[in-house]
Amino acid sequence: MKIVVIGGSGLIGSRLVNVLRDCGHDVVAASPNTGVNTLTGEGLGEALKGAEVVVDVSNSPTLDGKAAMDFFATSGRNLLAAEKAGGVKHHVALSIVGTQGVTDSGYLQGKAPQENFIKASPIPYTIVESTQFFEFIERIAKGSEVEGAYRLSPALMQPIAAVDVVAVLAEVAQGKPANGVVEIGGPEAIPLDELAREVMSARGDPHPIIADTQARYFGAVLNDKSLIPGPNARLSNKQFGEWLRQSITAD
Repeated sequence: MKIVVIGGSGLIGSRLVNVLRDCGHDVVAASPNTGVNTLTGEGLGEALKGAEVVVDVSNSPTLDGKAAMDFFATSGRNLLAAEKAGGVKHHVALSIVGTQGVTDSGYLQGKAPQENFIKASPIPYTIVESTQFFEFIERIAKGSEVEGAYRLSPALMQPIAAVDVVAVLAEVAQGKPANGVVEIGGPEAIPLDELAREVMSARGDPHPIIADTQARYFGAVLNDKSLIPGPNARLSNKQFGEWLRQSITAD
């Protein structure tokens, strides 16, 4: 089966490409680096020729709210139009838990119209909404620096390992369309500031971490429900502590 992975050179996409190829599929890793640009439409028709499944794990090149919204809206429309013209049978999209509920984040709200385009399209689909990845906690912490300290919300987060996200996406891509949303997350709900404190300590980062209930997360003020998946979510088994120990060993 031919499967096209949009965003196939990123953290999730590159791993997903390898997993699907190991399963015996003809997989195209599509990204601007390989001449496929969903924002301009360049190379989309050729890349999707003969494809049965498209998995979109692409991300906005900027976290700016308006720019991210423009990216997701434009790239989403271009991709779905190309899929319809090419006869794609299953559209799989990686999205974010909180997309429909965290309304004061321009970045997260950029994902909302993308999901809506998918649901309104005639192409059968599955949307996988994931919680934040363990691998991005360090980046989130560093992006929160104010006057020499990291200021982070103490709101609960239920992060997941990238490898577990890839496993779900691979399963979904090889299965039948759900024509709905599948939520996934990690096994533990932990305050964001505590997650960052553990990661940055393990990395030897001396910056103090301050719990601040008004600290912004992609522009949003969080509460304990903002980034937590619902009761029917699929939860992975890998705990944060286990991932962090393995991460330190790998470094």
